[in-house]
Amino acid sequence: MSESPDGPAFTYSEIGATRGELPPGYRHLRVRRPIAAGEAEFRRLGAALLRYRIQRGLRILWEAGTPVAEPGTAVTVRLGIGRFGLRAPCRVVYVLDEPERIGFAYGTLPGHPTSGEELFAVEYDGDSDVVYGVVTAFSRPANRYLRLGASLAVPAQRAAAVAYLAVLRRTPRE
Repeated sequence: MSESPDGPAFTYSEIGATRGELPPGYRHLRVRRPIAAGEAEFRRLGAALLRYRIQRGLRILWEAGTPVAEPGTAVTVRLGIGRFGLRAPCRVVYVLDEPERIGFAYGTLPGHPTSGEELFAVEYDGDSDVVYGVVTAFSRPANRYLRLGASLAVPAQRAAAVAYLAVLRRTPRE
């Protein structure tokens, strides 16, 4: 795992907290679902995930500073629908490249409607030969007017996480 402090300041202080216990004072999200089987699928889906497959598959990737996630990479996603969409700037905080876990987390930058961090990963359980897709996040509204709709954000974020994992599960073989 690695991190980078380069670029604009994150909008939260708990940098890298998606690695373990999520910080208090935020909404927490943890979604873990079986998406495939076998170590080869784990490697293939991990490589796709690091190439922003989830964001590309949902057509929310506006731009990324590198073709593969690496610490310090600026990533902008588009949140919302049509002309009501917002650009949401983020930066990759760390990358996981472990024997049983591959993924990356990005954190919010100024201009993002929320403040927090989100981890996208695949995990391989060698005992059961199951590959799990994982989304872990902590967030809160970045400003007052967004706090008014905060109760709607929880189910929306969970639905988005399920959609992320569905996109990853359907990643075509190259």
